[in-house]
Amino acid sequence: MEIIQIVGLGLIVTILSLIIKEQKPMFAFLLAAFAGIMIFLFLIGKISSVIQVLEDLAQKSSINMVFLKTILKIIGVAYIAEFGAQIVRDAGQESIASKIELSGKVLIMVMAIPIITVIVETVVKLLPA
Repeated sequence: MEIIQIVGLGLIVTILSLIIKEQKPMFAFLLAAFAGIMIFLFLIGKISSVIQVLEDLAQKSSINMVFLKTILKIIGVAYIAEFGAQIVRDAGQESIASKIELSGKVLIMVMAIPIITVIVETVVKLLPA
């Protein structure tokens, strides 16, 4: 039951952060950021096993690995941008968090162009001339 460990850590850090915030706001932020990083590191093993299963399925179904890797990169950019924006938002910097989210969206669009191109070309080939 990993979720119980994650929620437990989150609750403990929240309580400690609220107590510390009155005396040392910077330490409260660092504690929250550290907890977020620990949770992320805890989940890396789970993420890698999901990626391995997806790669196995792609190989069995003869899907071009370039497309799968691109989609996984897009998902990675989305998660990293969201994680970074949340940490910056915790520090009270909403405008910077918005810029991080915008940057993530732009990078996702750039990475998706090859896939979009293939889809459009396939649809055009299927249409009668």
